[in-house]
Amino acid sequence: MLTVIINAFHAMKNILPINNNQTSEIFLKIYDFLQQVKYAPQLSLKQRLKIAIEQLDHRTMETSVAVISELEAIAHNHPQYHWIIMDILTSFIRKNAPHTPQREVISSTSITVPKDIQAALSVIARRDVSKDAEHEQLDLSHVDIRGANLNQANLEQINLYQANLAGANLTQANLEGAILSAANLEKANLYSANLKGAILSASNLKQANLQKANLHRASLYLANLHGAILNDAILDGANFREVQFFE
Repeated sequence: MLTVIINAFHAMKNILPINNNQTSEIFLKIYDFLQQVKYAPQLSLKQRLKIAIEQLDHRTMETSVAVISELEAIAHNHPQYHWIIMDILTSFIRKNAPHTPQREVISSTSITVPKDIQAALSVIARRDVSKDAEHEQLDLSHVDIRGANLNQANLEQINLYQANLAGANLTQANLEGAILSAANLEKANLYSANLKGAILSASNLKQANLQKANLHRASLYLANLHGAILNDAILDGANFREVQFFE
């Protein structure tokens, strides 16, 4: 059944109407229908999940935020669907907030994360990690989430390879063992963040706030730390080989 659900999620992009006015009207009806579905007790859990996933790819803000809320409720109340829902949300972010080198030119601090992308990130950040699948890793590589609010987020072991997190709020975030190779963390706030064992090779940490951050055994090989704040940071065992401190 889960295979059918996932296939339905990816298939929706092929059946959207062409006319913009018709699309808007249909999306409004979808939103109204989704709200009815959310509170309809006669629908089974699998029906609720299938409908929610089908609507997520329509990419209207109201529908997406409502669907993400519905998916979080299902993941919270039904642990058997927890991991598949987290995987769906990371796929949603990768698809709708892709990082491209051309967008790097835009000022890092001038970007606002769309509400639905932030909503999906927030669900991932506060998930019950005890329900995560063993030997699996959430994939948020190659995403553009500049300025995202990930305060106290649990992102342990997550894949953020080449992610653009410039200006993001990662205060007290748990990034232990996370893959942040070639990630852009320029001006990110990592105050008191847990980066123990994180891989930050070739990452951009220019002017990042790493005050009181735990970098025990973190790999910063070839990282750019120009202007970074490292006051009271835990640096024992960290790899600072060929780190760039000055431009």
